[in-house]
Amino acid sequence: MRKLASFLLLALPALAAVTGTVTNRTTGQPQANTTVTLYKFGQGGMEAADSAKTDAQGNFSIAKDPAAPGPKMLRVEIDGVTYNKIMPPGTPTTGVALDVYNASTQETGVKVSKHMLLFEPAGNQVTVNETLLIRNDGKTTWNDPKNGTIRFYLPAAVNGAVDAKGTAPDGMPVPIPTDKTSTPGVYTAKFEIKPGDTRIDLTYVAPYTTGAPLEGKIATKDDNTYLIAPNGVTLAGDRLADMGTEPRTQAHIYGLNDSSYKITLTGTEAAAPAAEAPADQPDNSGPQIEEIMPRVYNQSKLILVLALGILALGFVVLYRASDTAKESHERGRR
Repeated sequence: MRKLASFLLLALPALAAVTGTVTNRTTGQPQANTTVTLYKFGQGGMEAADSAKTDAQGNFSIAKDPAAPGPKMLRVEIDGVTYNKIMPPGTPTTGVALDVYNASTQETGVKVSKHMLLFEPAGNQVTVNETLLIRNDGKTTWNDPKNGTIRFYLPAAVNGAVDAKGTAPDGMPVPIPTDKTSTPGVYTAKFEIKPGDTRIDLTYVAPYTTGAPLEGKIATKDDNTYLIAPNGVTLAGDRLADMGTEPRTQAHIYGLNDSSYKITLTGTEAAAPAAEAPADQPDNSGPQIEEIMPRVYNQSKLILVLALGILALGFVVLYRASDTAKESHERGRR
């Protein structure tokens, strides 16, 4: 009997399907006494399979690993904020590292690095796709459940109707709630801003007459703000810096050096012309787009917003280097 008990004790670690360590990057210490839950993805969505608590060294061991195919996910909650670790099929299930952070209602270390607004007029309305790229260089998560975090502006005619999605660092787009603030026309996104890069996408539709003034405000303090018109649409207004046309889509991009805008839109969106340059001889006459794959999860509307937003981001990032690229190309030809 004693031999059987000894055998079972030795076998217990081998039965553990998922092991790892949770570290609090705010304090730099192991996160003790915290519940780690293992989820599987099924036809009905995420389903909790098993959970375990971390020990004094932040270590955890989950014995029940579901045999269902597909990815799995580990989840930890700290200060009301959840942290997820996606585990694609074939990912090692031992020694998994999970990072968490303390949360604060203060936005220390947070800035909006890029803010892009794409205007798509059609008929008697205009669809606005707005993307904010937010960088948190601090060691705490900015989370304010009562007041929200990132602010944004909506025209009065929209009546608060906005499709809002948030993408946490290494996460997937998820719907997020929004709410009014005490400032007229300004709303807040109730989404935590974790250390790293967060993305917020907003889509709303407003009444619009071709050629009439369209006014809006920028409720955040942005490092860079850009207004974008798709191919076939002309955008005009004051206080705009013409950044040129993106070669692949022919979208026209303008830098905004103000906290508000008043523009007019004319024309109809047209398909981008087909590329004519051979594959082995790329056209270097204009700014090139950095290849960044969008996070796509079978949401066609989100695909359009992400694709155009990323397109604008790559163009803007590389635009300033275009002159240097041209000179290098010319020297190479000589």
